[in-house]
Amino acid sequence: MIQPEKIIIADDHPLFRQALLDTLKVKLTQTQWVEAQTIEELEQQLITHSDADLLLLDLNIPGAHGFNTLIHVRNHYPQVPVVVVSAHEDQDTIAKAMEYGASGFVPKSTPVETIFAAIQQVLLGDIWLPESFRLESKNEDHTDIAERVASLTQQQYRILMMFAQGMLNKQIAYDLEVSEATIKAHATAIFRKLNVRNRTQAVIAIGQLDLPELGLDT
Repeated sequence: MIQPEKIIIADDHPLFRQALLDTLKVKLTQTQWVEAQTIEELEQQLITHSDADLLLLDLNIPGAHGFNTLIHVRNHYPQVPVVVVSAHEDQDTIAKAMEYGASGFVPKSTPVETIFAAIQQVLLGDIWLPESFRLESKNEDHTDIAERVASLTQQQYRILMMFAQGMLNKQIAYDLEVSEATIKAHATAIFRKLNVRNRTQAVIAIGQLDLPELGLDT
């Protein structure tokens, strides 16, 4: 059995996160667990713990905007394998997660014993997928926008997520402690990389990477 030194778990649901940790800590007694409940916390934890052996990522963590966070993490922290743990279990979501660089996909309905087995398999360098998954063809449009999002710098990605939240340049400049001119310069670079003309088109573009609606609170 592999005993990883450090695993980051990014999930905003305390009951699920605690239940998972309570079980896994019994098996992975030598592992340090680092927790994040939002994208901002996850970014900080990745900066601090870039040597983590694994990231367990909930695609619906606040601020994630669908697959954008997975793409961003895989581009900027390629050394950290990612296992997506999600309430979404449809074939399309699983296929896209794997296409965008996940090393495994574990539905939240999966028994914890199986989640442990999935973690062990990924730590060995393999991938893990639900038995019900069927590999389907790629969507080239989604692949293109994913590559464009992956090309953004850390700061550009952070600003793009703020655009998606509807924040004004002045608000973003204040939060990031830079000038509005700097934000405008970043915006120009973002639009160029995404091949769009303005904020609205940028948000629509990354909307292609959103998750389908579940119709319930996940």
